[in-house]
Amino acid sequence: MCWSDQDEVLILGLDLISETAEMIRKIQEHIRTTQSCQKSNIGKRRPLEFNVGDKIFLKVSPTKCIKGFGVQAKLRPRYIGPYKIIKKLNPTAYRLDLLVYLEHEHYVFHISQLRKYVPNADNAIVAEPIAITENLAYEGHLIQY
Repeated sequence: MCWSDQDEVLILGLDLISETAEMIRKIQEHIRTTQSCQKSNIGKRRPLEFNVGDKIFLKVSPTKCIKGFGVQAKLRPRYIGPYKIIKKLNPTAYRLDLLVYLEHEHYVFHISQLRKYVPNADNAIVAEPIAITENLAYEGHLIQY
């Protein structure tokens, strides 16, 4: 800011000009401090990399046309999958083995759209076998909560 005109000094007063200059100096100092913190944190990020054959989740994004699934946007899953990586095109692009209902989508995705699939045996649901009679009836079990 330039307060060199005598008219401005007389109208605004020296106190207001010195307070404003001090505030500008503090703001610039805070901006420099924040920028240096951001520069130091950028190197701490862990590089994300996948290998061919890994299973990953694909991010569902309405802007990328990977949407729908017949549910309201609020209840839609954020990631779908897991899908297998077929080919690594470069460090940031991967080709996926998509299912038939996603065959209209592009098969190559940026690394920012992928998340590592970690299998967890505790989350697996084991279905009990159901005995079906000749008239296609079965005996149900009452589930109590």
